[in-house]
Amino acid sequence: MDVAAYLEEMKEMARRDEGLRVRLLATREAGEPLAAFCAICREMGFPVYEMDVIGAGEEFYAAMKRSTNGGGENSPALAGEDDFYGWVMAELER
Repeated sequence: MDVAAYLEEMKEMARRDEGLRVRLLATREAGEPLAAFCAICREMGFPVYEMDVIGAGEEFYAAMKRSTNGGGENSPALAGEDDFYGWVMAELER
């Protein structure tokens, strides 16, 4: 299973468990939000670490960038598109 799949499973668990959802959303207030989030993921049995989340976001963004307008350095900048943590938080807020 890859990081994106782990994060998707965590979102599904949080949708079913309000306490988990609240805990995950509260990580935004931590001194190191991503580290706090990943600690909860590991506590729940998912081997997710900060660099895994960052790397997966960057890989996703790079693939998306290559697919736009032929890719390359002239592709438009897509602010925030590499932020998997931010995406999870946004989805949990709904």
